[in-house]
Amino acid sequence: MGSPRERPPLPVGPYVVVGLARSGQAAATLLAGRGETVVGVDSGKPDGIERLREAGVEVHLDGDPDESLEGAGCVVKSPGVPREAAPVRRALTLGIPVIGELELAWRLIPNRFVAVTGTNGKTTVTELLGHVWRTADEPVVVAGNVGTPLAALVGEIDQAATVVCEASSFQLEDASAFAPECAMLLNATPDHLDRHGSFESYLASKLRVFARQSEGDTAIVNRSDPQVAALDLPGEATEVDVSAASIGFEPEGAWMTGPHNALNARFAAAAALVMDIEPSRIASGIKSFPGIPHRLERVAEIGGVAYVNDSKATNAAAAVAALESFEGGVHALMGGSLKGADFASLAEPVAERCAAVYLTGPAADPISSALAPTGVAIHRCADLPAALAQAAAAATPGETVLLAPASASFDAYSDYEARGDHFRDLVRSIEAAS
Repeated sequence: MGSPRERPPLPVGPYVVVGLARSGQAAATLLAGRGETVVGVDSGKPDGIERLREAGVEVHLDGDPDESLEGAGCVVKSPGVPREAAPVRRALTLGIPVIGELELAWRLIPNRFVAVTGTNGKTTVTELLGHVWRTADEPVVVAGNVGTPLAALVGEIDQAATVVCEASSFQLEDASAFAPECAMLLNATPDHLDRHGSFESYLASKLRVFARQSEGDTAIVNRSDPQVAALDLPGEATEVDVSAASIGFEPEGAWMTGPHNALNARFAAAAALVMDIEPSRIASGIKSFPGIPHRLERVAEIGGVAYVNDSKATNAAAAVAALESFEGGVHALMGGSLKGADFASLAEPVAERCAAVYLTGPAADPISSALAPTGVAIHRCADLPAALAQAAAAATPGETVLLAPASASFDAYSDYEARGDHFRDLVRSIEAAS
């Protein structure tokens, strides 16, 4: 694959950055460092504000959004901010260009991009691709929704490096010119409906990853996925269907628990091939990949019972994939905060594979209703420690205690990582006491 394409220029400032969490702060700092006039707006009081002020950003917290937009030439929206937010809505009404942090950074980073989106598996595939590149001794930077904001990379990376970017629907909804040389849609199931309003709107955001691709670019999909089978992909890229394409070898690795991870490996292999990584290096990278935390992470085996952390299963489809990675005897810890989706798809794998289910948080009621016909024992628990203690007491040798919440974490934790870390700590306490 050849050189990266030319980027369009940024809209002319002054700039207003709406949302000052991690990505927003990176965008504001980047623009201020370029000598631009930057105003940062947030309805809360996120950490790091003083560093922004020191960088020359004028910060408005809990202020009048109309005042913040006076004289603005462009609004840069942080991914966590919906388009319905007052300053964004006002900017659109006034005809002020609104772009996202992903779009901003891509326009300023001249490197080749591989973009990874989908409902589930994004982080696994993104990190796997980074590992494959490193195994092949090829320069690579992993960024985006996976952790490091893209804006933090501007001017900091070798132009020979490939940027592997995890792109969420929140980031892609503001993409206008973003055109990665290689883009993939891993899967599509209803998620974040509380933000997008409908599955159709959510899916439209995902498909923007392909919209500006041109001839010579690659769009990778799985046409055996019923939600993807009939999609008409936008853009002009060459399509690669991982359910039909030959990649020259069958990926293998100890981390590939479950059929979904075998499919993740095929996506990674297909992307690496079109980006000119040697097949033998791809196979070696996939085989040696250690997996990622909070994704079917085997924490311990205590008294013959396996304890597995899949805290990143924040929706029903991800929890189904986790459950289907085990033959049976699963004590599933589920529940958390709600995101607008239903849980009907959990019933079949729970009936087939679960010994019991332990529910917490606001999602406990709808999950319980969805699982009632299965006949599997359902236990309501006060919180994660109580759920784990009850599951650990009930599980017998050869069975598995699996954290697969099928829900977001915000009822009790800052994010899925904090939830998974707590689960890991609790398991290790059980291990120490045994």
